[in-house]
Amino acid sequence: MAKRRGQPVHGWINLDKPLGISSARAVGIVRRVFNAAKAGHGGTLDPLASGILPIALGEATKTVSYAMDGRKSYQFTLKWGAETTTDDAEGDIVTTSDTRPNVDEITAILPQFTGLIDQVPPIFSAIKIDGARAYDLARKADGGAGGPVPELAARPIMIESLSLVTADAQSACFKVECGKGAYIRALARDIGRALGSAAHVIDLRRLSVGPFHIDNAISLDFLESLTHSSAAFEHLHPVVSALDDIPALPISEDEASRFRHGQTLPAISASAQTRFAALLSGDVAIALRDNVPVALVSIQRGEVRPVRVFNI
Repeated sequence: MAKRRGQPVHGWINLDKPLGISSARAVGIVRRVFNAAKAGHGGTLDPLASGILPIALGEATKTVSYAMDGRKSYQFTLKWGAETTTDDAEGDIVTTSDTRPNVDEITAILPQFTGLIDQVPPIFSAIKIDGARAYDLARKADGGAGGPVPELAARPIMIESLSLVTADAQSACFKVECGKGAYIRALARDIGRALGSAAHVIDLRRLSVGPFHIDNAISLDFLESLTHSSAAFEHLHPVVSALDDIPALPISEDEASRFRHGQTLPAISASAQTRFAALLSGDVAIALRDNVPVALVSIQRGEVRPVRVFNI
């Protein structure tokens, strides 16, 4: 049997990803710094984007979906005058415009991009169409390998806030806070169209993902300088860091043992009803034994059932 590589390291790194590298490469570097057996990330950032990339190590990978579902914020700059195939500076120009909106015109259209709106994702995105990624289909069409350019349907997204930071004749900078599934490149494209111009993103920086913020992020260069050093662990956040919005449920050692073995607990006793009163059927909570995460649990059919068990 092959020996498993790496050590059982558990927790989150709040990484400030630099420009020019993929999210996968950043994960690989962080994994090497900690010699961790397992790693993943909470939300991809393109090589042309920088900022918050939460990286999960070990058992924290079981909470990645909760980080990805969290609210995100970005600062982005769009350039007027051209729309591209990728909606950023990497793509080929497909539409041009001489229109250059002023500050008042830009500010006036921002309310139509705030709240619950419909957005068509970029064709160069990871959305699946009949089992294939949209960006793979788009590349084949763009490279002449055959097949149509993918057509993506509009879908609802939540834009919590959108504000103009600076603007000049050639570009405009914005801050946006949004929910899951929003594409900033598509937002820039649609802002350009709404103003009778054409636009694409030339700078994109993610400022937050759920509880992970740029204010307390660590740079990749600094983290690499701590490779195989105990000092690196000073920057490792707890496994439960991505679970700030999930109720905590203190449990006994006996209950912890049952969850670890995949067993359920009755939620109908008087004491249980008091402890579980805040949970509705189907809600997820984090079960803790002496502040150590034991399992993600939910109430189903009158029982508390483990959804994901942590091996810590």
